[in-house]
Amino acid sequence: MMFGSSVKTMMLGGSKARILSSLAHTTGRRLVPRQSSVLLTNRWFSSDPHRIQDNSASFNNNSHYSLHTEPAASINSNESFLTDEKARTSILMELSDRVGVLHDVLKHFWKYDINVTRIESRPLQKGCNNDSTQDTFDFYLDFDGDTQDDNVQQLLQALKPLANKVLILDSKDVYWFPRHISELDLVANRTLDAGVDLESDHPGFHDTEYRARRAQMAENAQKHIWNKPIPRVQYTQNEKDVWSAVWDKMEGLLEQHACKEYLESMELMKKHCGYSRNDIPQQEDISAFLMEQSNFRMRPVAGLLSSRDFLNGLAFRVFFCTQYIRHHSKVGGSMLPTFLFKWMVVLYLLYSILITIIFCRVDSCTVLQPLYTPEPDICHELLGHAPMFADRDFADFSQEIGLASLGASDDDVQKLAHCYWHSVEFGLCQQDGKNKAYGAGLLSSYGELEYACADDHPGADEPPTIKPWDPEVAAHQAFPITTYQPVYFLAESLHDAKQRMRTYCEGLQRPFFALHNAQNDSIHIDRPVKRTRGVPTEEEAAA
Repeated sequence: MMFGSSVKTMMLGGSKARILSSLAHTTGRRLVPRQSSVLLTNRWFSSDPHRIQDNSASFNNNSHYSLHTEPAASINSNESFLTDEKARTSILMELSDRVGVLHDVLKHFWKYDINVTRIESRPLQKGCNNDSTQDTFDFYLDFDGDTQDDNVQQLLQALKPLANKVLILDSKDVYWFPRHISELDLVANRTLDAGVDLESDHPGFHDTEYRARRAQMAENAQKHIWNKPIPRVQYTQNEKDVWSAVWDKMEGLLEQHACKEYLESMELMKKHCGYSRNDIPQQEDISAFLMEQSNFRMRPVAGLLSSRDFLNGLAFRVFFCTQYIRHHSKVGGSMLPTFLFKWMVVLYLLYSILITIIFCRVDSCTVLQPLYTPEPDICHELLGHAPMFADRDFADFSQEIGLASLGASDDDVQKLAHCYWHSVEFGLCQQDGKNKAYGAGLLSSYGELEYACADDHPGADEPPTIKPWDPEVAAHQAFPITTYQPVYFLAESLHDAKQRMRTYCEGLQRPFFALHNAQNDSIHIDRPVKRTRGVPTEEEAAA
């Protein structure tokens, strides 16, 4: 599917060793109420509940550390997340640098039975306290509870003697984002088009039967609910013929130019999901397979979503997927039942000859080339995207982009969308000394797959520019949507692509940090926010 402040080093007593010692002494068996668990980490929880993501970074002066506490009690899957979770308070404390100060602060949270959700420290300040030459630092804490609660008021009174100052911080107003997977129902129908609003130059614009079929699939997608099976589609023989034509064209090229992760996944999906030349696999079967492999899943959608809504879905490891297929005219004139398109082909060829005479060349990247469609369809989704989501590194990579998009500014969402385009859609990685494709836009386009990966780059006058994968550069790299890409980004591996994307996302000035709890499909954030901007309306949710 296509789409239309860093945590600083925590240092107490001048030594990181003292941090861990203090934390170990403070937490012991229980820092916060028993229903919570504690994690000191420079990474977020993995989407896989059975493992924790990279926790092994060596201690150095540039490491990022923060203390997170996450309720272990399962959230009721039927609970409404239309309002924010229970009250949460944020404070800023200025503390003097001395041994054991963290222990002295945190013991009061234990005493008053208050759950800490975030701890963040700012770099040391040399002698900033007017009353002392002792070094100080800013210490941010978020915790459950309202300032009107008796235990919170007692806590704040107990903290004042320990700090040079204690300030209560206001909640941040952020763009609306889903807090539970059920809230994807509120944005799934917030499409930029309805999936049936075809432009006049669309090959199916004058085909009433095709338009009616698109309308039917759009209606089915709009009715889907997050916790229900994806309805099966009875594809027509004509639609299966289109699938077969694309399959035949792509199969040999994929063997040459697709990355090994894609090829391995495709073999499994032929066995478990019904992938074949003669039949179109069902999204429900694919989704069930992906859940077993990488905890990813598919969700039907009627049309194109905004970048924000689409990327927000990836935070839950959910891929919004169309169910319609391209018009049969896009796979060649021999499949058309009418003579009209044949005349269109003749006129186009004459037009091409005329352009050649005038300009001495034909732009082979034009959107009218055979087997090309400007919109995502099931050939693109199921042949391009789905097999890659079975690979855990790629699935984690995609979720990194999604988590970073939650509550992000419009500017950062645009940067993330550019990174998505240059990787998930058109990314390359190096394997066995060759450039291999892992982006779905390449894996579902026979012409551009050869152009991007073959040594002679056929199909255009000039070869593409291939740059090393760098999200900072990709975030600002413009791209066309109706021609071959002039620039591709090459990663050393999918793991390398993921690590670089993760580092980039951590550097964004995000309003909060988010993690996905796979056990209850909810998003935990580390500070209080108000989701006030871009809130879905009742009309959008019921569209």
